[in-house]
Amino acid sequence: MASQFGERLTVSIFGESHGTGIGVVIDGLPAGIPISESELLAFLARRRGGQSVCSTARAEADMPQIQSGVYEGKTTGSPLCAVITNQDTRSKDYVAVYDTPRPSHADYTAYCKWGGASDFRGGGHFSGRLTASLCIAGGIAKQILAQDEIAVGAHLAQVGHVVEDAFPLYPTKELFAEIAAKPFPVINDQDGERMQQEIMQARSELDSVGGIIECAAIGIPAGWGDPMFDGMENRLSRVLFGIPAVKGVEFGGGFAMAAMRGSAVNDPFCITKDGTVATVTNYSGGIQGGITNGMPLRFRVAMKPTPSIAQPQQTVSLSRMEETTLALKGRHDPCVAHRAVPVVEAATALVLLDSLLIAQGEQNV
Repeated sequence: MASQFGERLTVSIFGESHGTGIGVVIDGLPAGIPISESELLAFLARRRGGQSVCSTARAEADMPQIQSGVYEGKTTGSPLCAVITNQDTRSKDYVAVYDTPRPSHADYTAYCKWGGASDFRGGGHFSGRLTASLCIAGGIAKQILAQDEIAVGAHLAQVGHVVEDAFPLYPTKELFAEIAAKPFPVINDQDGERMQQEIMQARSELDSVGGIIECAAIGIPAGWGDPMFDGMENRLSRVLFGIPAVKGVEFGGGFAMAAMRGSAVNDPFCITKDGTVATVTNYSGGIQGGITNGMPLRFRVAMKPTPSIAQPQQTVSLSRMEETTLALKGRHDPCVAHRAVPVVEAATALVLLDSLLIAQGEQNV
Protein backbone atom coordinates (compact mmCIF):
# COMPACT_ATOMS: atom_id res chain seq x y z
CA MET A 1 0.00 0.00 0.00
CA ALA A 2 1.47 3.35 -1.04
CA SER A 3 0.54 5.19 2.17
CA GLN A 4 2.12 2.61 4.48
CA PHE A 5 5.71 1.79 5.37
CA GLY A 6 7.74 -0.19 7.88
CA GLU A 7 8.62 -3.79 8.70
CA ARG A 8 8.32 -4.38 12.47
CA LEU A 9 6.79 -0.94 13.01
CA THR A 10 4.20 -0.16 10.35
CA VAL A 11 2.88 3.36 9.81
CA SER A 12 -0.20 4.13 7.72
CA ILE A 13 -1.16 7.72 6.85
CA PHE A 14 -4.74 8.62 5.87
CA GLY A 15 -6.90 11.64 5.03
CA GLU A 16 -7.02 14.58 2.62
CA SER A 17 -6.06 18.21 3.00
CA HIS A 18 -9.65 19.49 2.94
CA GLY A 19 -11.41 16.34 4.08
CA THR A 20 -12.96 15.85 7.51
CA GLY A 21 -9.61 15.01 9.03
CA ILE A 22 -6.24 13.34 8.72
CA GLY A 23 -4.57 10.70 10.83
CA VAL A 24 -2.18 7.83 11.35
CA VAL A 25 -2.21 4.21 12.48
CA ILE A 26 0.99 2.86 14.08
CA ASP A 27 1.24 -0.89 14.57
CA GLY A 28 4.08 -2.65 16.35
CA LEU A 29 4.78 -0.21 19.18
CA PRO A 30 6.13 -1.92 22.30
CA ALA A 31 3.72 -2.00 25.24
CA GLY A 32 4.16 -0.07 28.45
CA ILE A 33 6.08 2.90 27.05
CA PRO A 34 5.05 6.24 28.63
CA ILE A 35 4.03 8.90 26.09
CA SER A 36 4.16 12.58 27.03
CA GLU A 37 1.23 14.44 25.50
CA SER A 38 2.80 17.85 26.17
CA GLU A 39 6.04 16.80 24.47
CA LEU A 40 4.10 15.50 21.47
CA LEU A 41 2.09 18.73 21.16
CA ALA A 42 5.27 20.80 21.34
CA PHE A 43 6.75 18.75 18.51
CA LEU A 44 3.61 19.16 16.36
CA ALA A 45 3.65 22.93 16.99
CA ARG A 46 7.00 23.20 15.23
CA ARG A 47 5.40 22.09 11.94
CA ARG A 48 2.15 24.02 12.26
CA GLY A 49 1.37 26.86 9.83
CA GLY A 50 -0.30 30.18 10.54
CA GLN A 51 2.43 31.26 12.96
CA SER A 52 4.69 33.33 10.70
CA VAL A 53 4.61 35.52 7.60
CA CYS A 54 7.08 33.00 6.15
CA SER A 55 4.42 30.28 6.08
CA THR A 56 0.83 29.70 5.01
CA ALA A 57 -1.94 31.65 6.73
CA ARG A 58 -3.90 28.43 7.19
CA ALA A 59 -4.06 28.01 10.96
CA GLU A 60 -4.93 24.51 12.12
CA ALA A 61 -4.83 23.63 15.81
CA ASP A 62 -3.35 20.18 15.05
CA MET A 63 -4.67 18.65 18.27
CA PRO A 64 -4.42 14.87 17.83
CA GLN A 65 -7.16 12.71 19.29
CA ILE A 66 -5.69 9.32 20.18
CA GLN A 67 -8.39 6.74 19.53
CA SER A 68 -6.52 3.60 20.61
CA GLY A 69 -3.14 2.22 21.58
CA VAL A 70 -2.56 4.39 24.67
CA TYR A 71 -4.10 3.84 28.10
CA GLU A 72 -3.31 5.89 31.20
CA GLY A 73 -0.40 7.53 29.39
CA LYS A 74 1.32 4.34 28.23
CA THR A 75 1.30 2.34 25.01
CA THR A 76 -0.83 -0.79 25.16
CA GLY A 77 0.86 -2.82 22.42
CA SER A 78 -2.22 -2.60 20.18
CA PRO A 79 -2.32 -0.36 17.07
CA LEU A 80 -2.20 3.32 17.95
CA CYS A 81 -4.68 5.39 15.95
CA ALA A 82 -4.66 9.19 16.11
CA VAL A 83 -6.85 11.67 14.24
CA ILE A 84 -6.61 15.42 13.64
CA THR A 85 -9.78 17.25 12.60
CA ASN A 86 -9.40 19.74 9.74
CA GLN A 87 -10.93 23.07 10.81
CA ASP A 88 -9.49 25.89 8.70
CA THR A 89 -10.26 24.72 5.15
CA ARG A 90 -11.18 27.03 2.28
CA SER A 91 -12.03 24.68 -0.57
CA LYS A 92 -13.40 27.41 -2.85
CA ASP A 93 -9.79 28.43 -3.58
CA TYR A 94 -9.39 25.18 -5.55
CA VAL A 95 -12.45 25.21 -7.82
CA ALA A 96 -10.39 26.04 -10.93
CA VAL A 97 -7.79 23.38 -10.22
CA TYR A 98 -10.05 20.51 -11.24
CA ASP A 99 -9.94 21.53 -14.90
CA THR A 100 -6.63 23.42 -15.02
CA PRO A 101 -3.90 21.48 -13.20
CA ARG A 102 -1.33 23.50 -11.30
CA PRO A 103 2.20 23.33 -12.80
CA SER A 104 4.52 20.99 -10.88
CA HIS A 105 1.69 19.79 -8.62
CA ALA A 106 0.23 16.29 -8.58
CA ASP A 107 -3.11 17.49 -10.00
CA TYR A 108 -2.46 16.19 -13.52
CA THR A 109 -0.80 12.90 -12.56
CA ALA A 110 -3.62 12.17 -10.09
CA TYR A 111 -6.14 12.93 -12.84
CA CYS A 112 -4.38 10.50 -15.18
CA LYS A 113 -4.17 7.75 -12.57
CA TRP A 114 -7.70 7.99 -11.14
CA GLY A 115 -9.64 9.64 -13.95
CA GLY A 116 -10.58 12.74 -11.97
CA ALA A 117 -11.99 10.81 -8.99
CA SER A 118 -9.36 11.97 -6.48
CA ASP A 119 -9.95 14.80 -4.00
CA PHE A 120 -8.13 17.74 -5.59
CA ARG A 121 -8.91 20.32 -2.87
CA GLY A 122 -5.69 21.59 -1.37
CA GLY A 123 -3.82 18.76 -3.05
CA GLY A 124 -5.93 16.08 -1.37
CA HIS A 125 -3.85 13.10 -0.23
CA PHE A 126 -0.75 14.61 -1.87
CA SER A 127 -0.83 17.67 0.39
CA GLY A 128 1.84 18.68 2.88
CA ARG A 129 -1.06 18.85 5.33
CA LEU A 130 -0.64 15.10 5.85
CA THR A 131 2.83 15.63 7.28
CA ALA A 132 1.03 16.48 10.53
CA SER A 133 0.03 12.82 10.68
CA LEU A 134 3.62 11.78 10.07
CA CYS A 135 4.70 14.09 12.90
CA ILE A 136 2.29 12.43 15.33
CA ALA A 137 3.95 9.07 14.66
CA GLY A 138 7.44 10.55 14.54
CA GLY A 139 6.95 12.52 17.73
CA ILE A 140 6.01 9.31 19.54
CA ALA A 141 8.95 7.47 17.95
CA LYS A 142 11.37 10.16 19.16
CA GLN A 143 10.17 9.69 22.73
CA ILE A 144 10.67 5.93 22.54
CA LEU A 145 14.12 6.25 20.97
CA ALA A 146 15.17 8.66 23.73
CA GLN A 147 14.84 5.81 26.22
CA ASP A 148 17.67 4.09 24.33
CA GLU A 149 19.71 7.34 24.28
CA ILE A 150 19.04 7.83 20.56
CA ALA A 151 18.31 11.41 19.50
CA VAL A 152 17.32 12.90 16.14
CA GLY A 153 17.66 16.56 15.20
CA ALA A 154 17.66 18.75 12.11
CA HIS A 155 18.15 22.34 11.03
CA LEU A 156 17.52 24.44 7.96
CA ALA A 157 20.90 24.40 6.21
CA GLN A 158 19.96 26.53 3.20
CA VAL A 159 17.19 28.71 1.76
CA GLY A 160 17.71 29.90 -1.78
CA HIS A 161 21.31 31.17 -1.88
CA VAL A 162 21.59 31.66 1.89
CA VAL A 163 23.65 28.90 3.53
CA GLU A 164 24.50 28.25 7.17
CA ASP A 165 27.15 26.03 8.77
CA ALA A 166 26.67 22.27 8.95
CA PHE A 167 26.32 20.24 12.13
CA PRO A 168 29.60 19.53 13.95
CA LEU A 169 31.18 16.08 13.63
CA TYR A 170 29.48 15.04 16.87
CA PRO A 171 26.21 16.94 17.31
CA THR A 172 24.59 16.69 20.74
CA LYS A 173 21.03 16.28 21.95
CA GLU A 174 21.44 19.67 23.66
CA LEU A 175 22.12 21.27 20.26
CA PHE A 176 19.08 19.49 18.82
CA ALA A 177 16.92 20.81 21.68
CA GLU A 178 18.27 24.34 21.26
CA ILE A 179 17.35 24.42 17.57
CA ALA A 180 13.94 22.87 18.23
CA ALA A 181 13.11 25.61 20.74
CA LYS A 182 13.70 28.40 18.20
CA PRO A 183 10.88 29.94 16.13
CA PHE A 184 13.11 29.47 13.05
CA PRO A 185 15.09 26.19 13.00
CA VAL A 186 18.71 27.22 12.43
CA ILE A 187 22.00 26.93 14.28
CA ASN A 188 23.00 30.55 13.63
CA ASP A 189 20.22 33.10 14.15
CA GLN A 190 21.88 35.67 11.89
CA ASP A 191 21.81 33.19 9.03
CA GLY A 192 18.18 32.50 9.94
CA GLU A 193 17.30 36.18 9.57
CA ARG A 194 18.89 36.26 6.12
CA MET A 195 16.92 33.13 5.17
CA GLN A 196 13.67 34.73 6.27
CA GLN A 197 14.49 37.80 4.21
CA GLU A 198 15.02 35.51 1.21
CA ILE A 199 11.60 33.93 1.80
CA MET A 200 9.86 37.28 2.17
CA GLN A 201 11.53 38.58 -0.99
CA ALA A 202 10.13 35.63 -2.92
CA ARG A 203 6.68 36.18 -1.42
CA SER A 204 6.70 39.89 -2.35
CA GLU A 205 7.39 38.84 -5.95
CA LEU A 206 4.47 36.35 -5.86
CA ASP A 207 7.01 33.56 -6.00
CA SER A 208 8.50 30.85 -3.80
CA VAL A 209 11.90 29.49 -2.83
CA GLY A 210 13.36 26.09 -1.92
CA GLY A 211 15.76 24.94 0.75
CA ILE A 212 17.94 22.18 2.20
CA ILE A 213 17.49 20.45 5.56
CA GLU A 214 20.38 18.72 7.32
CA CYS A 215 19.41 15.91 9.69
CA ALA A 216 21.51 13.93 12.14
CA ALA A 217 20.92 11.10 14.58
CA ILE A 218 23.18 10.14 17.47
CA GLY A 219 23.35 7.10 19.73
CA ILE A 220 22.88 4.58 16.91
CA PRO A 221 25.02 1.47 17.36
CA ALA A 222 27.01 -0.12 14.57
CA GLY A 223 25.30 -2.96 12.74
CA TRP A 224 21.85 -1.68 11.78
CA GLY A 225 20.73 -2.14 8.19
CA ASP A 226 21.56 -4.60 5.45
CA PRO A 227 23.52 -4.56 2.19
CA MET A 228 22.09 -3.83 -1.23
CA PHE A 229 18.34 -3.19 -1.21
CA ASP A 230 17.58 -2.88 2.51
CA GLY A 231 20.39 -0.61 3.64
CA MET A 232 19.85 2.31 5.99
CA GLU A 233 20.06 4.70 3.05
CA ASN A 234 17.34 2.70 1.28
CA ARG A 235 15.06 2.59 4.32
CA LEU A 236 15.41 6.30 5.01
CA SER A 237 15.13 7.42 1.39
CA ARG A 238 11.85 5.60 0.82
CA VAL A 239 10.19 7.46 3.68
CA LEU A 240 11.91 10.81 3.12
CA PHE A 241 10.75 10.89 -0.50
CA GLY A 242 7.22 10.47 0.82
CA ILE A 243 7.44 14.00 2.20
CA PRO A 244 5.88 16.40 -0.35
CA ALA A 245 8.41 18.69 -2.11
CA VAL A 246 11.45 16.46 -1.41
CA LYS A 247 13.47 16.15 -4.63
CA GLY A 248 16.82 14.93 -3.38
CA VAL A 249 18.54 13.09 -0.53
CA GLU A 250 22.31 12.80 0.00
CA PHE A 251 24.19 10.99 2.77
CA GLY A 252 27.42 12.20 4.34
CA GLY A 253 29.50 14.05 1.77
CA GLY A 254 26.89 13.30 -0.88
CA PHE A 255 27.24 14.65 -4.40
CA ALA A 256 30.26 16.80 -3.49
CA MET A 257 32.34 13.62 -3.17
CA ALA A 258 32.03 13.04 -6.92
CA ALA A 259 34.54 15.86 -7.43
CA MET A 260 36.93 14.65 -4.72
CA ARG A 261 39.53 11.90 -4.37
CA GLY A 262 39.39 8.81 -2.19
CA SER A 263 42.32 10.05 -0.13
CA ALA A 264 40.19 13.07 0.83
CA VAL A 265 36.86 11.39 1.56
CA ASN A 266 37.86 8.01 3.02
CA ASP A 267 37.02 8.01 6.75
CA PRO A 268 40.11 6.82 8.71
CA PHE A 269 39.34 4.54 11.66
CA CYS A 270 40.49 5.42 15.17
CA ILE A 271 40.06 4.34 18.80
CA THR A 272 38.22 6.82 21.03
CA LYS A 273 39.03 7.66 24.64
CA ASP A 274 36.19 5.29 25.58
CA GLY A 275 37.95 2.44 23.80
CA THR A 276 35.47 2.18 20.93
CA VAL A 277 36.05 2.21 17.17
CA ALA A 278 35.13 5.46 15.40
CA THR A 279 36.18 7.43 12.32
CA VAL A 280 38.16 10.66 12.20
CA THR A 281 35.81 12.14 9.57
CA ASN A 282 32.26 11.26 8.56
CA TYR A 283 31.97 11.55 4.81
CA SER A 284 30.10 8.22 4.89
CA GLY A 285 27.33 9.82 6.96
CA GLY A 286 27.46 7.02 9.54
CA ILE A 287 26.63 4.31 6.99
CA GLN A 288 28.92 1.96 5.07
CA GLY A 289 27.64 -0.87 2.90
CA GLY A 290 24.10 0.00 3.95
CA ILE A 291 24.97 -0.70 7.61
CA THR A 292 25.47 1.83 10.40
CA ASN A 293 29.07 2.15 11.65
CA GLY A 294 28.40 3.80 15.02
CA MET A 295 29.14 7.36 13.90
CA PRO A 296 26.35 9.97 13.84
CA LEU A 297 23.93 9.39 11.00
CA ARG A 298 24.02 12.44 8.71
CA PHE A 299 22.14 13.33 5.54
CA ARG A 300 20.64 16.30 3.71
CA VAL A 301 17.24 16.68 2.07
CA ALA A 302 16.54 19.08 -0.81
CA MET A 303 13.09 20.72 -0.88
CA LYS A 304 11.85 22.26 -4.11
CA PRO A 305 10.21 25.72 -4.17
CA THR A 306 6.50 25.58 -3.38
CA PRO A 307 4.74 25.08 -6.75
CA SER A 308 1.70 27.12 -5.63
CA ILE A 309 2.58 30.68 -6.62
CA ALA A 310 0.42 33.68 -7.49
CA GLN A 311 2.23 34.53 -10.72
CA PRO A 312 0.35 33.64 -13.93
CA GLN A 313 1.52 30.23 -15.16
CA GLN A 314 0.91 28.29 -18.34
CA THR A 315 -1.29 25.21 -18.00
CA VAL A 316 -4.04 23.44 -19.95
CA SER A 317 -7.79 23.06 -19.74
CA LEU A 318 -8.45 19.33 -19.50
CA SER A 319 -12.08 19.69 -20.63
CA ARG A 320 -11.28 21.84 -23.67
CA MET A 321 -7.82 20.34 -24.33
CA GLU A 322 -6.27 23.73 -24.99
CA GLU A 323 -3.55 25.80 -23.38
CA THR A 324 -4.56 28.47 -20.90
CA THR A 325 -3.18 30.54 -18.01
CA LEU A 326 -3.67 29.96 -14.29
CA ALA A 327 -3.07 32.51 -11.52
CA LEU A 328 -3.47 30.81 -8.16
CA LYS A 329 -5.30 32.31 -5.22
CA GLY A 330 -5.37 31.07 -1.67
CA ARG A 331 -3.04 30.53 1.26
CA HIS A 332 0.30 29.00 0.35
CA ASP A 333 3.77 28.73 1.84
CA PRO A 334 6.39 30.86 0.06
CA CYS A 335 8.83 28.23 1.38
CA VAL A 336 8.04 24.85 2.93
CA ALA A 337 11.58 23.91 3.98
CA HIS A 338 11.52 25.52 7.44
CA ARG A 339 8.24 23.80 8.37
CA ALA A 340 9.57 20.51 7.03
CA VAL A 341 12.46 20.37 9.51
CA PRO A 342 10.43 18.48 12.17
CA VAL A 343 8.85 16.37 9.42
CA VAL A 344 12.29 15.12 8.37
CA GLU A 345 13.04 14.39 12.03
CA ALA A 346 9.76 12.47 12.30
CA ALA A 347 10.43 10.34 9.23
CA THR A 348 13.96 9.59 10.45
CA ALA A 349 12.80 8.65 13.95
CA LEU A 350 10.23 6.21 12.57
CA VAL A 351 12.76 4.46 10.35
CA LEU A 352 15.22 4.25 13.24
CA LEU A 353 12.62 2.86 15.62
CA ASP A 354 11.67 0.24 13.04
CA SER A 355 15.38 -0.59 12.63
CA LEU A 356 15.78 -0.85 16.41
CA LEU A 357 12.89 -3.33 16.62
CA ILE A 358 14.35 -5.31 13.69
CA ALA A 359 17.75 -5.43 15.41
CA GLN A 360 16.17 -6.56 18.68
CA GLY A 361 14.31 -9.30 16.84
CA GLU A 362 17.54 -10.49 15.19
CA GLN A 363 19.27 -10.66 18.56
CA ASN A 364 16.47 -12.83 19.96
CA VAL A 365 16.65 -15.41 17.15
